[in-house]
Amino acid sequence: MFRLEGVSKSYDGKIALHPTDLDVEPGRTLALIGPSGCGKSTLVRLLIGLVAPDAGTIRFAGRAVEPAFHRELRRRVGYVIQEGGLFPHLTAADNAVLQARDLGWDEARIRARRHELAGLVGLDEAMLARYPAELSGGQRQRVGLMRALVLDPEAVLLDEPLGALDPIIRRRLQEDLRGIFRTLRKTVVLVTHDLAEAAYLGDRIVLMREGRIVQIGTFAELRDRPAEPFVTEFVNAQRPLLTESLA
Repeated sequence: MFRLEGVSKSYDGKIALHPTDLDVEPGRTLALIGPSGCGKSTLVRLLIGLVAPDAGTIRFAGRAVEPAFHRELRRRVGYVIQEGGLFPHLTAADNAVLQARDLGWDEARIRARRHELAGLVGLDEAMLARYPAELSGGQRQRVGLMRALVLDPEAVLLDEPLGALDPIIRRRLQEDLRGIFRTLRKTVVLVTHDLAEAAYLGDRIVLMREGRIVQIGTFAELRDRPAEPFVTEFVNAQRPLLTESLA
């Protein structure tokens, strides 16, 4: 679905991503993880065309990700960030269907899609009349997910979507997200700093460090066949969370 070949990115002379090759398989969930500043969020922003690579090529479904393709790309790829990235002056309902309105969908179609998505993400439709400031963090994330899914995209990118939530709400949303991923069978790229979350939601995990991919594999492969000592160090640092989450 996505293919990166020799893709790199720097900001003000500081390397955020060294030359990187990566394939994101269709219909699978890929979790990007690593310490702060390792390049995982930069990689996702490159995928959606929010930033341009300094070198290399990015392709989505065989087509180069370049300015002429960005508008179409953002209809075909949903994008979710922390707190949902909602517009504060719009109700949750209007935030959720913003792209559909922009494309000129009629109101009956919009209402039907909004109802369908509220059920999918587990959000009481009464909440959709509220503004973002009147919603909890978990509710805002559900609205953000509705907005990302409204056009039935081929892929969904999620950049630390659950990072600001308390543990109980986060766990519930993790369970809901896994159910949604399995139901929709879309290509998903998820950025997280939590290895337990990556293991729970991802089919494969990409562990990054200082702008480079250190290892790609399942959680069991990272744990049992580490590519280098850093992998073991990273896994062991999160062992208490993993024991609790994967028990």
